[in-house]
Amino acid sequence: MTSTLAAADGILVPMQAEYYALEGLGVMQNLIARLKANGANPALELNGILMTMFDARTRLSADVVEEVRTHFGEKVFETMIPRNVRTSEAPSFGQPVVFYDPSCRGAEAYRAFAKEFARRNPTRATAAVPNAEPTASEAEAVQEVANDQIA
Repeated sequence: MTSTLAAADGILVPMQAEYYALEGLGVMQNLIARLKANGANPALELNGILMTMFDARTRLSADVVEEVRTHFGEKVFETMIPRNVRTSEAPSFGQPVVFYDPSCRGAEAYRAFAKEFARRNPTRATAAVPNAEPTASEAEAVQEVANDQIA
C-alpha cells in the first residue's frame, strides 16, 4: 500500500460508520503524514472520505459520522452509502451493486456519490486513460451516469 500511496496524488477513503473504523482512519492519516514528511510523496492529499454501511436507525452511525465531520469537515462527502442487503449480496454474484440490483438503496447511493465526486473533482471525473477502450457494459454505465447528470 505504501508504494501505491507514494505514486498517488490523492486518496479517497471509504469508511464504515463504526468506531473501529475511526482507528483505521487515524492510521491512514499518520501514513499520509509520514509519506509527505519523508519526501516519498510530498503532494499526497486526503481527497475525501465516503461513509459506508451507514444505518440511519442507530445512534452509533450518527455519532461516528458526526465525529468524522468534526475532524475532517468538507473532506467528508455528503452522500453516505447505507447498510443494505442487496449491496452486501452483489459481490458474491461477481457484480457491482449498480448492475446486480440497480434500483436498491445501495445502488442509488453509489450513483449519487459518483455525481457528487464528479462535481467536486471535475478534472478527475473526466480524465481519459490513454489507449483504453471501454467494454460495452462500461460504456453503457458511463452513458447512464451522463444521462442522469443531464436530467
